[in-house]
Amino acid sequence: MIIRPLAGPGELDLFNTLHYQLNDQIAADLEAGRRRPEWLWLALRDDRVVARAAWWSRPGDEQPLLMDVFDIADEEAGVELLRAALPAIAPDGATPPEYLRYLPPGWRDDPEIRGANDLRMAALERTGAKLFVERLRLEWRPGTPIPGPGTRLTFRPVADADELIGLMTQVLDGSLDAYSRAELTRMTAREAAEEQFKTELDRYASPHDWWRVAVARDGEPAGFVIPAHNGYNPIIAYLGVLPAFRGRGLIDDVLAEGTRVLAGEGVPRIRASTDVGNVPMAAAFARAGYVTFENQIDMTWG
Repeated sequence: MIIRPLAGPGELDLFNTLHYQLNDQIAADLEAGRRRPEWLWLALRDDRVVARAAWWSRPGDEQPLLMDVFDIADEEAGVELLRAALPAIAPDGATPPEYLRYLPPGWRDDPEIRGANDLRMAALERTGAKLFVERLRLEWRPGTPIPGPGTRLTFRPVADADELIGLMTQVLDGSLDAYSRAELTRMTAREAAEEQFKTELDRYASPHDWWRVAVARDGEPAGFVIPAHNGYNPIIAYLGVLPAFRGRGLIDDVLAEGTRVLAGEGVPRIRASTDVGNVPMAAAFARAGYVTFENQIDMTWG
């Protein structure tokens, strides 16, 4: 079996021999700098692709952020590919980037889809990966009603980065998000908020004047919402209600405002995601008319 990275974009047809929904994006990602040929790996047996993996980054990053393609014809081929590729992707003993996989809703009820996912996860686990969280991928579609502005909150643009980081710091208190909870075991809430702002929110090319602070009747900030565009789709990148204002259903008003901002731009869809275990947030999206169009499995090393 031959295991190697792609020689160049001319081998994309070979790489895409195995089917996955991201195949159609890979060429554009290479052109935009979100992928590199050396981050796309193949395992070949008798000139046939029996395993493949691909890593992704934000444009300009020197290291990949995540592994989002992993397809295998058999478990052993997948394990051998990972054991060859991971040291090159994460050299000097660094922790490999996390892995994610998109799956249809109800995927556990389909024996073929579940079996293929179990096979991939078994190969990943043999290289040290573990299931971290399962998430819901959500979508709002034009024509879905959006509640009008209520009377409990008003909205204004975010004043500056320091204001938003301060609000993000506060909403981390009591967060049900698995990534946030993990970050709080390694750093302070302020450090986690600063890191997310720097590495994610501030890098969206969409207008920052879409970002909104929710203001209560007494003039105090009660929450915020970050509508954005991630290079693929309009998204609700982040939203939250401050601890002192929770338990009043204000998340519905905050989400509706973010949805209105993006819908006002004439977008074809709005996407968002939340943990399966974050039941209150999932329920808020459902009340707002967002539908679950996919599930997402996240696995991590270390």
